[in-house]
Amino acid sequence: MIIDAWGQHPTPRHLQEAMFAPLRKWTRGAIPTEQIPVSATLAAMQQAQVDLMLISAWYGPRNIMISNDEVAEFVAQSGGKLAGVGSVDISQPMQAIREIRRCVEQLGFKAIRMLPWLWEVPPTDRRFYPVYVACCELGVPFCTQIGHTGPLMPSEVGRPIYLDQVAIDFPELKIVAGHIGYPWTDEAIAVATKHENFFIDTSAYTVKRYPEGLIKYMRGHGASKVLFGSNYPMILPGHAMEGLDALGLESQTKALFLAGNAKRVYRL
Repeated sequence: MIIDAWGQHPTPRHLQEAMFAPLRKWTRGAIPTEQIPVSATLAAMQQAQVDLMLISAWYGPRNIMISNDEVAEFVAQSGGKLAGVGSVDISQPMQAIREIRRCVEQLGFKAIRMLPWLWEVPPTDRRFYPVYVACCELGVPFCTQIGHTGPLMPSEVGRPIYLDQVAIDFPELKIVAGHIGYPWTDEAIAVATKHENFFIDTSAYTVKRYPEGLIKYMRGHGASKVLFGSNYPMILPGHAMEGLDALGLESQTKALFLAGNAKRVYRL
């Protein structure tokens, strides 16, 4: 089984967002002007033999690029192949708490994802704390991005060490930190080693670009701590996994990486 822990089925608003322009030099594709059908995402998953992809909403301080209701509709069209991850506006804390509850209790979402770089504040900012409380109460993971940003936004807020304080304040909160934390991957590994409920996903990086320290961690005491992710549609799941066998993972470790850890963390 393969579970992709970090994807999004994009809307035109998301694809056309100006801040993503620097990323297009890598994808080099034309920007769609109409909604991409869910069948296109399912086809990319099928080609890579991905059984399930977690797709997220995108809420920022200036706009909603993919709404929670849109994610719910994409999930409904997927025949069980997509699972929802919600997002909220942290500038309205009570509204954010109510929306998280709706996402989990009514829409059936599996986690909440927030990107500190979108808000230009670290995850220790007080506005994030109601989100952590709601996630703990509802028993769902908090997903976030660590490492430098592809869009031209400040990267400092993606330092993994900020999440050390969050994990201390909320030891029961499951934190899934995506994008491996480069150039602070060793820092991410240190936080994951220290905190039982802190995990790393490999989204936005192909296997061939994994830092050696992360590979060593996966082969050793971090076998239960790293989840596969692609960051679809920026990277197709199949492309993200190319060269996986060259990592030399034991069969059990490989199964945990591709699905087992995600099943456990997200209670799938």
